[in-house]
Formats: sequence, structure tokens, C-alpha cells
Amino acid sequence: MWDKRYGDTAYAYGEEPNVFFKDTLNKLDLKGSILLPAEGEGRNAIYAAKKGMEVFAFDISIEGKNKALGLAKKEDVEINYEVGSFFSLDLVNQSYDCCALIYSHFPPDARNAYHHKINELIKLNGILILEGFCTGHLEYQKMNPSVGGPKKEALFFSTEMIKNDFSNFEIIQLEEKEVELNEGKYHQGKAKVIRFIGKKIKI
Repeated sequence: MWDKRYGDTAYAYGEEPNVFFKDTLNKLDLKGSILLPAEGEGRNAIYAAKKGMEVFAFDISIEGKNKALGLAKKEDVEINYEVGSFFSLDLVNQSYDCCALIYSHFPPDARNAYHHKINELIKLNGILILEGFCTGHLEYQKMNPSVGGPKKEALFFSTEMIKNDFSNFEIIQLEEKEVELNEGKYHQGKAKVIRFIGKKIKI
């Protein structure tokens, strides 16, 4: 499914970075290494690289990697990008100053394992940035299918879930809100999202 979506010439979610991700990098003036799971076509990876960060990204789609490397070449930056499932990749043996989960939705059983591993990969005092669709978004989908997102409630985020999964993080920002998405073909219109910025204060 993802190879098909990313195989089109146009960038599925646009070439510009996610607004929340961009604003957070600028506001906190983040430096060092950043991990971007499920990075797709690289729009956020390329922005982080342009800000001087050392970028490590991955996805299960080879077409996503090809598009990301093409965008990196266009913008004259370098990124590290691997293809494969999370636990099979070399980058899971490293640690990072920052991690960003931007619309990275997983089934509950996989989410628990992924979030636990991401927690481990972030250095002490490192930053986690997360934006994704949250509980209640299905109603927005019904009104406007073009807004995108998973079709099952179990795949959405909630503030309680974030607090549980990242209980060793100091909450800098955590909110559920309605936003207007304008990200390529597949994120268009009003959506209900969760936004989280956390700082790891305990191992």
C-alpha cells in the first residue's frame, strides 16, 4: 500500500515539513541527532537536515526512501535512511538527542513495543515530538475523507495513552485540538490531532 502511494510522482503529503514539527524544531532550537520512524518521503527529515541536525530515518517502503533521497538531493542535504521493520534495523542500536513521530500510527500491540523501544533510544534530557490523529477523528473523516488517517479507533492517540507510554518524560506540551491540515493530497481539511513535546527526565 505504501509503495503504491509513494510511487506516484507527486509527494503524497507534500514536500514541506509538518507545521508542528517545523515550529518545534525552531522554538526549541534543537541540535544533534534525530530519529524519524515511518518517515515516508522525507519531508521532515530534509527540514531537520537543513537545520543542521544529523538525521536518521526509516520506513518499510523503498519508494518512500527513493523519494526522500531525491528530495535530499534537490535540497542539497544528506540524510541516513534505512528500509525495513523497526527491530531489524541497525539504527535501533544507537541513541538520539531527539525523536519525532509524525502521523506514525501502529496497531496497539505493535505500538506498545515501538513506543517502549523509542523511549529507550532517546538520550536522557532528549526530546520527543509527536503529532498524530487522536480519538474522535473518525467523525472528521466521515465529513471529509480527504483529511486522511486510520479507519480504526484503536489506532488513534489519546492524552492518556501518551502519558502512559512516556511516563518518564516531562510534558512540555500535550494537547488534543482541531487543526486545518494542508499536507499534499492525503491530509486535507479539518482534523482532530494530538500534539506532544516531551523531555526525557528518567531512564
